[in-house]
Amino acid sequence: MSDPKPIVVAVDGSDAAAAAVIWAARTAAARALPLHIVTVVHVPSFYYSEPYLAQSFHQEMKDTARARLDNSAVLARQTAEEIGPLKVTTAQAEGKVAQTLVDLSAQAAQIVLGSRGLGEVKGLLIGSVTLAVAAHSHAPVAVVRGRTLDGAPPAEGPVVVGIDGSESCEAAVAAAFEEAAARRATLVAVNVWSDVSVQPSLGAVPEDPQWSTIQTGEEVVLAERLAGYRERYPDVVVERVVARDRPVRVLSEYAETAQLLVVGTRGRGGFKGLLLGSTSNALIQTADCPVLVVRPYDAQ
Repeated sequence: MSDPKPIVVAVDGSDAAAAAVIWAARTAAARALPLHIVTVVHVPSFYYSEPYLAQSFHQEMKDTARARLDNSAVLARQTAEEIGPLKVTTAQAEGKVAQTLVDLSAQAAQIVLGSRGLGEVKGLLIGSVTLAVAAHSHAPVAVVRGRTLDGAPPAEGPVVVGIDGSESCEAAVAAAFEEAAARRATLVAVNVWSDVSVQPSLGAVPEDPQWSTIQTGEEVVLAERLAGYRERYPDVVVERVVARDRPVRVLSEYAETAQLLVVGTRGRGGFKGLLLGSTSNALIQTADCPVLVVRPYDAQ
């Protein structure tokens, strides 16, 4: 039997990366998975015009990275103490940050990133890197955002999953059930059936028979997407929500009290063509809790 794939968390010395380590350690311990902490050392090409300067800078970055990994490993083990045993490994990698993390994702259960960082030279989790990894990763990507006063990610509340009528959200539903079961949390399944707001002054009102028909149909869609998982995860309490509104607005409201928000994303082609959907893109930048982005099975 092969070893389970680890949860991989990227660190750069920022407060956001520390929050990512806390979340990743909790998640790995709850799911009985190993935790692999990685930091990326990248020397910009212009340093190589002065070989001695490049060598000195490179060694300084490696020393800083080693200390960063050691501190992160201590934080991870301390975080997991009250949850369960946790195997922690660390590694330095060299190269372009986003591509390095995408490569690592092929052998990871999840990639965990902070929501912001210090930049590619002094750190690693700048916005462009987070977006690139979330769009191209072979594994689900957790972007850790927090609302607690101490900066730690929330550990209470439901797991919320956004569901649409497409089969591409099946992987997100499966991941959401798995996370809810591991956290012993309620799962809130949200189907937002319209992203266009129609004002009553234009003649459309909630009592309109057409609205009722669409609402009923979307409730059926939601039930179909959840079918089978209730039997597989009998201990997970599921709340169903069908709403008529903009998806980002509805899911953002649920994120205010959730401990995790799970969303899908769609790609179109190979590495250069894979794009985050507008909803998942917006939520990983604004949601009030960690966001897990799960690509469709056929894009992983």
